[in-house]
Amino acid sequence: MKILVTGGAGFIGSHTVVELMAEGHEVAVVDSLVNSSALVIPRLEAITGKAVPFYKADIRDKESMEKIFEAERPDAVIHFAGLKAVGESVRLPLEYYENNIGGTIKLLEVMRKAGCKNIIFSSSATVYGDPAIIPITEECPKGTCTNPYGWTKSMLEQILSDIQFADPEWNVVLLRYFNPIGAHESGTIGENPSGIPNNLMPYITQVAVGRRDVLHIFGNDYDTPDGTGVRDYIHVVDLARGHVAALKKMEPGSGLSIYNLGTGIGYSVLDIVHSFEEATGVKVPYVIDERRPGDVAVCYSSADKAHRELGWKAEYDITRMCRDSWRWQSMNPNGYGDEDMG
Repeated sequence: MKILVTGGAGFIGSHTVVELMAEGHEVAVVDSLVNSSALVIPRLEAITGKAVPFYKADIRDKESMEKIFEAERPDAVIHFAGLKAVGESVRLPLEYYENNIGGTIKLLEVMRKAGCKNIIFSSSATVYGDPAIIPITEECPKGTCTNPYGWTKSMLEQILSDIQFADPEWNVVLLRYFNPIGAHESGTIGENPSGIPNNLMPYITQVAVGRRDVLHIFGNDYDTPDGTGVRDYIHVVDLARGHVAALKKMEPGSGLSIYNLGTGIGYSVLDIVHSFEEATGVKVPYVIDERRPGDVAVCYSSADKAHRELGWKAEYDITRMCRDSWRWQSMNPNGYGDEDMG
């Protein structure tokens, strides 16, 4: 199939491009480079040994997107593009709603006009809010999101569901991610957050590589075995392969499908710190801070439905996740380099 990957220069998008091409799909990437680096594209080409058509464009720019669809004529879209920092979304809610929701609506209008009605949407476990059941299955009711970023994911799920209900020619897959970490085994692509990392693993690796003095752990008084928050961490390559598996299920009349992508295992923050130290031999100094507002104590998945219906299952363990994260960071201490962002 011919796949257009929006946000394909980002962390999850870039790894998904690699896995799509490994399965023989043709791929084109569109990315505004607001949160990513142009250096990703030549690195993808080095990994895959193939050219990766790249368009620097914002999905909110309908004219540019229409030209891209005309040139590429994709069979399906995998949609990653969007702003994604939780804390920033609390400060800039209007920008998040305008970019993530407004941009996706424009993308969907362009897709409809081009007759491309197959989309895999990058959603998130944040749509469950403080989950009603653990482990979280797809039957778990969506909850009250704790930040505008989460609400954009929840609202876009509703928009995509409504579109598919109104026009059964649409085939929509909503993939709810848990916590992606790790990196490609080459160490040439990985997570490259701008500013202070919002997520645990890049914070750990930046402390380990000397970019930051100490890891801040938010709260050690949760009702968990060691008092720190428990999450479901999944290797980004496993996550990327989940998208390839979802594509195989996408056929005329497949309608709307929802899948969790996680390992089904909960690790605490301190579990991850100790696993990283054991896997790499690098010590990570940390301090305990107050809880962050909006954080839940425990959040991990049941990914049984994806295994049952897609034949997909996470394969990489926490040691592999830590080693691959460290290989990327140690080979790229400054990520892609600040001067190359955009």
